[in-house]
Amino acid sequence: MRLLIPCMTVGAVTISVWVTALAPLGVSREVISLSPAIAAITLSRTQQFTTTLAGGGAVNWEVDGVAGGNNVLGRISATGVYSAGTAAGTHTIVATSSADPAVAATAVVAVTDLAGVYTYHNDLTRDGANTQEYALTTSSVNTAHFGKLTSCPVDGAIYAQPLWVANLTVNDAVHNVVFVATQHDSLFAFDADASPCIKLWSANLLDVSHGALKGETTVPGDLVGSGNGDITPEVGITGTPVIDPVKGILYVVTKSVDSAQTTFYQRLHAVDLATGKEQAGSPVTIDGTYPGSADGGTVVRFNARQQLQRAGLALVNGVTYIAWGAHEDTAPFYGWMMSYLYDGTAFTQKSILNTTPNTRGAGIWMGGGAPVVDSDNKLYVVTGNGGFDATSGSAPNNDYGDTLLQLTPSLQVLQWFTPSDQLDVSQSDRDFGSGGAVVLADLPAGNAVTHVLICGGKDATLYVVNRDLLGGFGDPAAVQTIDFGRSIYGSPAFWNNTLYMGGSFGPVRAFRLNMSTARLTLASESSNELGFPGATPSVSSAATRNGIVWTLDSAQYCTARSKRCGPVVLYAHDASNLGKELWNSALTAADTAGYGIKYTVPTVANGKVYVGTRGNNIGGATDSTSVPGEMEIYGLKP
Repeated sequence: MRLLIPCMTVGAVTISVWVTALAPLGVSREVISLSPAIAAITLSRTQQFTTTLAGGGAVNWEVDGVAGGNNVLGRISATGVYSAGTAAGTHTIVATSSADPAVAATAVVAVTDLAGVYTYHNDLTRDGANTQEYALTTSSVNTAHFGKLTSCPVDGAIYAQPLWVANLTVNDAVHNVVFVATQHDSLFAFDADASPCIKLWSANLLDVSHGALKGETTVPGDLVGSGNGDITPEVGITGTPVIDPVKGILYVVTKSVDSAQTTFYQRLHAVDLATGKEQAGSPVTIDGTYPGSADGGTVVRFNARQQLQRAGLALVNGVTYIAWGAHEDTAPFYGWMMSYLYDGTAFTQKSILNTTPNTRGAGIWMGGGAPVVDSDNKLYVVTGNGGFDATSGSAPNNDYGDTLLQLTPSLQVLQWFTPSDQLDVSQSDRDFGSGGAVVLADLPAGNAVTHVLICGGKDATLYVVNRDLLGGFGDPAAVQTIDFGRSIYGSPAFWNNTLYMGGSFGPVRAFRLNMSTARLTLASESSNELGFPGATPSVSSAATRNGIVWTLDSAQYCTARSKRCGPVVLYAHDASNLGKELWNSALTAADTAGYGIKYTVPTVANGKVYVGTRGNNIGGATDSTSVPGEMEIYGLKP
């Protein structure tokens, strides 16, 4: 008698193995196995499946019930090599004994059509959602089947979000590639699927070939701000880079200092994705002035030493947008934005904005979040503590402390929204701009509000605003204000009409969006509570199914202001009910990650989760530790 033994459920598919029942004494028993039980690949890639058949013999192969498969479902060779077809999703592979059709084994291949995670929080709306993830499901992510696969050592702490590109040709071979930027001013490209880790290339951007002058180094952490080491042990690349997949270029901002530690540089680089080489006419040294009186003259000038490039970069129609806050809010500093166009031979500065040219402050850092861009190419940023005079009937009236700004592609202010408690927030250091923003799904036409954005900060309030009418000064201009109860230092995620946010010293919370009223109501929250500073969630799903919310608890972040130093903890929760924890990296020693970094964001792609850490560095000099930085790769166990 033939038995079907279920092994694991992946979404709606149960991975099972057919075996014959125990035969009478003296009668042989035939058993077949198939590995791997589940595989995750991208379009145009292949996967080797291997069978073990008791007594040997040939097998016949099927893909979704079709012998040998086809161009849509994918094809599988007589030797078990599956080649992805045009249909993304999960496909069932069956190997059947040629001698006995009653003996068969089943596996699943998850084929994603995700082309890349090219920018902070996945896309320009900053929703943090990868809806093309078919291998990681609410059934497969658990301690039995999911865990840490490998660690990739690097030369410095990883503050930026890892970026991911599918099917990139490097060294004459096609790879899925994950890119990591470090505070040692380096870039690393790793094979995204290899275990143990395989480095494809690395480049330090402080060498002469990448535009640096002889003797330049990264900036010691105590040489900026007030010297308290808000970033330690060194400052190099902090903001998340951005990738142009058409041109094959990664744009990134570095920070460095000369050997005398008196001249500071910030540069925008255009780096070739496949090699790490600097493009022609790159980098450009960042500088600029803006009309304003705060420095006692008629203009204010960009200060490469004091301005912290923490926010992720944005790429819109070929133009790279960069935003700056400050190291430890140490004066003089401003909220700056600049944009640059790279034409293949040189950079051209296209536009520049200073958010407080007459009063200082109002940095743009948003807990590491990047400028948000809507479908009309309008940009949105949230500023921190600083002067505010936008309601003045006479000049100056272009200082926008603690304000959400809507900008044109040329960085002109179109509209703005400022909370009623702006003055108190600024004076008590409860930045409105400590958190990022997210554009929500457009509501049906005919509603009073159809275009919505969410943002919030240290004052523990979430603001639902109408992008068509931000409303200016005062809470009544918002569509809704939500007492979140915890300070916000990150960006929300948005998936399946639900908003996810992880506040400081509190649970991860889910709010359901009413598509008729544009109002949010609390739907669920996690049983675990995050430490400071909370988390920026990411979501993986197969369209609207199998949603998983991924968060990092980085409370043990090791710098001078952290009370503890220890591993960052990756959590996975069921997106439909955050009260259901699926897995976390602290449950087993083998899954332990490197030490934490504030504001880091996990990247989920093709059955893997990528997490940047500071390795085992506790904040001391880079060469004082055996692992100054490390990227962890989590996924389904072999």
